[in-house]
Amino acid sequence: MKNPWFGAALAAAALLCGRPAAAQGLTVSVTGGRVKGVLTDGIVSFKGIPFAAPPLGALRWRPPQPVRPWAGVRMADRFGPSCMQDPSITRLFGAPPALGEDCLYLNVWTPARPARERLPVMVWIYGGGFAAGMTSAPAYDGTQLARKGVVLVSIAYRLGAFGFLADPELSAESPHHVSGNYGLLDMIAALKWVRANIERFGGDPARVTIFGESAGGVAVSMLAASPLAKGLFQRAISESGGSMAPARFGRETGENVPALASAEMAGRRFLARLGVRDIAAARALPADAIEKAQGPGLGGGFWPVFDGYVLPGDEYDLYRESRFNDTPILVGTNADEGRAFAASGVTPQQLEAEVRAGFGKDARAILAAYPHATNAEAEQSARDIRRDSMFAWNTWAWALLQSEKGKGRAYLYYFDRRSPQAPLGPSHGAEIGYVFGTLGGPGGGPAGLRGPPGPADRALSDLIQSFWVNFAKTGDPNGPGLPVWPAFIVSSQQAMFLDEHAGAHPVPNMRQIRTLDGYFALRREEARTR
Repeated sequence: MKNPWFGAALAAAALLCGRPAAAQGLTVSVTGGRVKGVLTDGIVSFKGIPFAAPPLGALRWRPPQPVRPWAGVRMADRFGPSCMQDPSITRLFGAPPALGEDCLYLNVWTPARPARERLPVMVWIYGGGFAAGMTSAPAYDGTQLARKGVVLVSIAYRLGAFGFLADPELSAESPHHVSGNYGLLDMIAALKWVRANIERFGGDPARVTIFGESAGGVAVSMLAASPLAKGLFQRAISESGGSMAPARFGRETGENVPALASAEMAGRRFLARLGVRDIAAARALPADAIEKAQGPGLGGGFWPVFDGYVLPGDEYDLYRESRFNDTPILVGTNADEGRAFAASGVTPQQLEAEVRAGFGKDARAILAAYPHATNAEAEQSARDIRRDSMFAWNTWAWALLQSEKGKGRAYLYYFDRRSPQAPLGPSHGAEIGYVFGTLGGPGGGPAGLRGPPGPADRALSDLIQSFWVNFAKTGDPNGPGLPVWPAFIVSSQQAMFLDEHAGAHPVPNMRQIRTLDGYFALRREEARTR
């Protein structure tokens, strides 16, 4: 099908030849109306496209509603406001300061090429502990990935209490008798928008890859297990994410997703903290009052919920039962990402106390797997326990289950680019600038590379982008001139080490990961009896 927009794009590009690359506007019809983007150096960007109605007033704590049509042409030259969160987080990432509940917008970067090319599509889901995050961080700029031959989309979703409050009243008013997963429903609505509209931007709705980091990677895992997301994507990339642990009932280490009843009780307590008696009164409160009640930073304790509808239950069990969205996956972790979550100066005695509190009757096995005879060992093991329990076990278990139960292949990576600032390996989120090609730019967050990247960093970024884009194109990261990345299989558990000398090696830290596998199996049996 011919697309007149791309004819205009090519004409505009031709007019730019031989003179400075001034931006040109280009117009596309999408659900709700027409949007006008900006062409700069061969890449067209559309920012701030609404994909759902603003979740304000009576729509607070409801599933996303259809986008409201607009008249005329909407300028798509700036990001929409970030969803409600601690404003210090947007400053940390160098994002625009605007915050609000009216935040359900997405952005598109696309090469100006004929629509018949039907380019693969990559949909980015930001991280931030489900309490923070935004599409407008400079580190997430889609220009460089678009130059690699994909249509890049970044999507927003509600955060904290706005996105994940569960409550008995909210469940009662739902036709499915559930509450608490509004942020995940936002992602699903955005993916439906992509399916309906992305062809008009030169994208192929049958080749959609979802990818995200941290909570965004966890969300990718959850979408891979949600029946509501079936058919909305054909590949999945998770950077330091995954949600294979059983339900949380208390303070169990490595478990974050509560059952609906537990989340509803927590929601009741939050309403009491707000000083209101019911949901109607809570909906009448200003957004700032709700944000203040959550506390600063990533506080608040809100997370997606095993509600039996969006998330049917323990993802590990769903995979064992072959009840998941079977696509190729590319997943992995960073060598020292526990550094972002562990305190410094941990002593052997402190580590033992923390492990006993978090791992219960399995603490002895955990302590045996992580050396802690000296202060230095204890501090390193504190970091490694967090890396492995939060990220490495989840991605390993996911890859194992996908390779056992799925038709789509699994590919596992281990990001280990070391530097003078990170002599023990990269911390949480440090791979993002390499993935997006935004190394050394503003807004890299606490884990961003400081200063201009050197040749080795640029080469590694190009390699990682090539792997990611190849995977988006075909479901296989391999390609001419790249190190061979073997698929992860049970009998040969290999990971691609992404560093200055990239290559495939056995999965690292397997003794610790297998110990954690036993711990989570025990927890899973306990959860089944509750």
